[in-house]
Amino acid sequence: MPGRQLAGDCPGPYSFQGVLENAHFALMLCRPRPFQHVPMFDKLRNWRVRRTVARHPIGESLWQDALRRCAPARRLGASDQATLRVLATLFLEAKSLEPTQGLQLGDADRVLLATHACIPILKLGLDWYDGWHSVIVYPSAFIPRRPHMDATGVVHQTDSALAGEAWGRGPVILSWADVLNPGKRPGHNVIIHEMAHKLDMLNGDANGFPPLHRRMNRRVWTQALSSAWDRLRGEYREGLPLPIDPYGLESPAEFFAVVSEQFFEEPAALREHLPEVYRQLELFYRQHPY
Repeated sequence: MPGRQLAGDCPGPYSFQGVLENAHFALMLCRPRPFQHVPMFDKLRNWRVRRTVARHPIGESLWQDALRRCAPARRLGASDQATLRVLATLFLEAKSLEPTQGLQLGDADRVLLATHACIPILKLGLDWYDGWHSVIVYPSAFIPRRPHMDATGVVHQTDSALAGEAWGRGPVILSWADVLNPGKRPGHNVIIHEMAHKLDMLNGDANGFPPLHRRMNRRVWTQALSSAWDRLRGEYREGLPLPIDPYGLESPAEFFAVVSEQFFEEPAALREHLPEVYRQLELFYRQHPY
């Protein structure tokens, strides 16, 4: 159950292993992968998508508000923004947004959340978020009460405050305060962070190795990310400033999630400092944010 803590601790001892006018493209993205070449399933899915977008459109004022508040979406071209609008509409229909502890989420808040959540799958499709249903939203940072065992076998209660968390086939959990106020350091986006974990867990445990596309090279992915991770860990130990949040050095899973945040939020900086990592994320997300 990887998640984003409010502040990263010293890196641990891990090793790196592995809207309607533009709906046509979104329809192609939303085809379930197992049925891509079965016309009957294509027609059924396309009909459902068109019906959802027609019945539950995101209003223009709500959409403009989301673009104003979501920098990665604001930087997109008009065609990609239209596709994102369709995906956000479908996300709101498919997922249950569940505020807790008295938090109220208005329509603008829900559209903003969905917009952030669909940035990583803009060129992948909503089916990459299949297998889970809920997004639980706390007013602020939360402390999950669950036991964990340390290396000596002693059981402790978790007491770290989290800004977000993602369960394998369970919910995404978010701190709304951290969605609205990502902090002083550029590149933070807790929603994208947790959605990256969800993508990472599509092929098992979160380990920084999501299911790569057919034309991607597993060895090149591993070399690019592991080399960057090792180098940054060395720089961290020497007290040097890092181009990413040090929390990304906690584990390969957190590294993938943190560089994914940076890829969409601060792409120029990531491309400058970690060009090989940036290239692999371009190939995986099939986007070119810079």
